Amino acid sequence: MRNHLIVAFGPDREYTFDLDEVQPMPHELARQWLDEQFTTLGCEPLRLTGKVLTADKALAIAQAVGEERFAEPAHRAWAMVYARAVSSLLAKPIVKVDVPAQTVGY
Repeated sequence: MRNHLIVAFGPDREYTFDLDEVQPMPHELARQWLDEQFTTLGCEPLRLTGKVLTADKALAIAQAVGEERFAEPAHRAWAMVYARAVSSLLAKPIVKVDVPAQTVGY
């Protein structure tokens, strides 16, 4: 089964992270890493209730760091950790984080 995370910033600006050959991130470590990034980057809850879903965190973090963090080779290690964490927590073979559309699809 294929395992990919795609982060999109526009129609011709998609970054795919192939996780087939990558060690899965333990669920609790993934949750902790996303929580730390969400807080460190000053992300705000997307819902008025203040409840923050994992998909919301994935979207808010991608939006906060911007396209460069996924596009530039210098940030590849961070982007792979992001991909592993999101993939682990959402537990779907293909996940697409579409920043302009504000959606996370499976």
